[in-house]
Amino acid sequence: MQLVRKMDYKEQIDIARLPRHIAIIMDGNGRWAKKQGLARMFGHKQGVETVHNITVAATKLGVEYLTLYTFSTENWNRPKEEVDALMTLLVDTIVKETPTLMNNNVRMQTIGDIDRLPEGAKKKFLACIEQTSHNTGLTMVLALSYSARWEITEAMRKAVQAAQAGTVRPEDVNEQMVSSLMTTAQIPDPDLLIRTSGEYRISNFLLWQLAYSELYFTDCLWPEFTEEEFYKAIVDYQKRERRFGKTSEQIH
Repeated sequence: MQLVRKMDYKEQIDIARLPRHIAIIMDGNGRWAKKQGLARMFGHKQGVETVHNITVAATKLGVEYLTLYTFSTENWNRPKEEVDALMTLLVDTIVKETPTLMNNNVRMQTIGDIDRLPEGAKKKFLACIEQTSHNTGLTMVLALSYSARWEITEAMRKAVQAAQAGTVRPEDVNEQMVSSLMTTAQIPDPDLLIRTSGEYRISNFLLWQLAYSELYFTDCLWPEFTEEEFYKAIVDYQKRERRFGKTSEQIH
């Protein structure tokens, strides 16, 4: 009797129909550490390894944009010791990973209120963005000190300033104009949002941009989220029909 080999998820992916832009809410570092009987920072350190692995996987597949919800504006309210440790981990990771980004032709970008970052972290982060700016492969976007309500509020502030300057009239305001005021103005909206850890919410992330994104939730905690789990999410995405408000007949 001949055994039929089960294909892994990567083999099931149709490269011609990859999502251009994948956004990920990386959740569960602290819970993973607690399960191991470790301090929360061990979870964050393991989470960094997962970021490395998923970035490499996305690069090899040919995904164009990968946006990672790294640190929200609400995260500033965590205990100071944890915030300080996270900032140190961020700087150390940026320094360590920049050569890898260069070797893999990855361009680093950011969205968020990075002026709130400690000066040392901000300086090293901007240096990485500059160093990788001419790379032409995957664009990796870190959402740092970011929240969607902050972003929308900033966009409205810019619109009011433009109106006061006389450069924008009420009739000029449309979806395209609002999108142009977002921090993601030069980035296509996510095709796929992945959230780990079994939570079913958006958590103030890319609220404007996710209007027609496909949402994928998994019980995996972020440190447990493997390349195979990443491929599984893409396979699930490719089984869906994206209609953008139209009927199936109109799409086909």
